Amino acid sequence: MPADELVYPDQVKDHQQKIKQVFQEVGKVVVGQSYMVNRLLIGLFTGGHILLEGVPGLAKTLTINSLARALRLDFQRIQFTPDLLPADLIGTMIYNQNASQFEVKKGPIFANLILADEVNRSPAKVQSALLEAMQEKQVTIGETTYKLDLPFLVLATQNPVEHEGTYPLPEAQVDRFMMKVYIDYPKKADELEIMRRMANMAFNDNVNKVLSKEDIFAIRSEINQVQISETLEKYIIELVFATRRPAEYDLNEFADYIQFGVSPRASIALNRAAKAIAYFDDRDYVLPEDIKEVAHDVMNHRIILNYEAEADGIRTKDFIEAILRKVPIS
Repeated sequence: MPADELVYPDQVKDHQQKIKQVFQEVGKVVVGQSYMVNRLLIGLFTGGHILLEGVPGLAKTLTINSLARALRLDFQRIQFTPDLLPADLIGTMIYNQNASQFEVKKGPIFANLILADEVNRSPAKVQSALLEAMQEKQVTIGETTYKLDLPFLVLATQNPVEHEGTYPLPEAQVDRFMMKVYIDYPKKADELEIMRRMANMAFNDNVNKVLSKEDIFAIRSEINQVQISETLEKYIIELVFATRRPAEYDLNEFADYIQFGVSPRASIALNRAAKAIAYFDDRDYVLPEDIKEVAHDVMNHRIILNYEAEADGIRTKDFIEAILRKVPIS
């Protein structure tokens, strides 16, 4: 749908209702992860890749898998391992003896939803191939470049506990993830329900399809038409600059700990994510609370602290909370 095409209120309400149905369908299988589903849908509807971090067993893979089944999109899960090669990801040229010529065998990257499981377990060459796909929406096999089918979304997971056999993601690649979402342990009531469901070997994990490709592109257009005032646009810029020059924003206690602030991608991501939050709340305008709600997920992986911060126990989370308290909306 063109950006300037008229969006009818009934169509918007229908799509907003379908989004609620997606939460319900995923909730049939996964307990207590509505926050994760919310962030994954923000990424899907605004064209941003999502990085999930949490200890094993928190249903990261199951949630993404269930979400993929609720959407009528091609889905591929790629288990990243130290011996993975770029060709295993994007594909390669193979020789056809019958035709006496080389042919392209496309890899699993040619799908709409990619689950990059334990993405930090693969070496730099694989990360480089994934990076091109994430940023350019294309891959190069041999001398030919192939466009990926849209929508294209990478949902990556990484384990923060194990460091042996892992390759830390380069800052340039981490910055290309719209949000980095930390997944915590479930609450007691949720874990009780998880145990009861999964201990039942007759448990049915069927998920009904709710959204189509056409719906997703239409929702993107509707979110794009959500209004954000010039005051809030300037507020986003102030938040971004506060990460780079904390002393100018009365954040002197953090000034000596910041190596790099966030990149311009953060301001774009804050704008888009805030519009999506407003849309999910059945509003066609952004509130300051929408920006604050997504600020942690958008900025936590883009702020780079120095070694002194680690030694003094300073966390990125503390810095972002201080920014949200100190930076005024003018």
